[in-house]
Amino acid sequence: MGKDFSSALRPAIVMIILFAALLGLGYPLAMTGIGQALFPVQANGSLVRGAGGQVIGSTVIGQPFTADRYFQTRPSAAGKGYDGLASSGSNLGPAAQALVDRVGADVGKRRGEGVHGPVPADLVTASGSGLDPDLSPAAALAQAPRIARVRGISTDRVRALVTRRTQGSVLGAPHVNVLALNQALDAGLR
Repeated sequence: MGKDFSSALRPAIVMIILFAALLGLGYPLAMTGIGQALFPVQANGSLVRGAGGQVIGSTVIGQPFTADRYFQTRPSAAGKGYDGLASSGSNLGPAAQALVDRVGADVGKRRGEGVHGPVPADLVTASGSGLDPDLSPAAALAQAPRIARVRGISTDRVRALVTRRTQGSVLGAPHVNVLALNQALDAGLR
């Protein structure tokens, strides 16, 4: 039994070491290299840099904007808000009182900001990841009067900005990136 066991054990150990090296080191290094070579911006987090070169955000991860002069993002269920380490939905069902209370408070907040008519759902509900960087055009347009009032510009100019920045999608609905909108506002509505 000893010799048969050792002769069967040796190939198993060699295969474990081989596949650990191949799949634990070789494959991740190859994928990282390919990502860096073909998609360097995306592989490094789709970071957006300011005029001084400092990172101000990402096009694929949402961040909160709280000043009235900016487009507000949708609520986040990720930790204390847009915490990438706590990315997840709230797991609250439509009948959960905690969700009803939170959405009710968010609707009240949006009404206080001047949103009239139906409140777009993405202004009062969190995304599945809690990190969504985009809004529907309707949610952005609902905020245009507040932004125009605070910045002292016409509502039509803000609405035109939203229209210019709206992106189509092959599989999804049209959307607009909140960080890109707010950067355009700061740059004079480009």
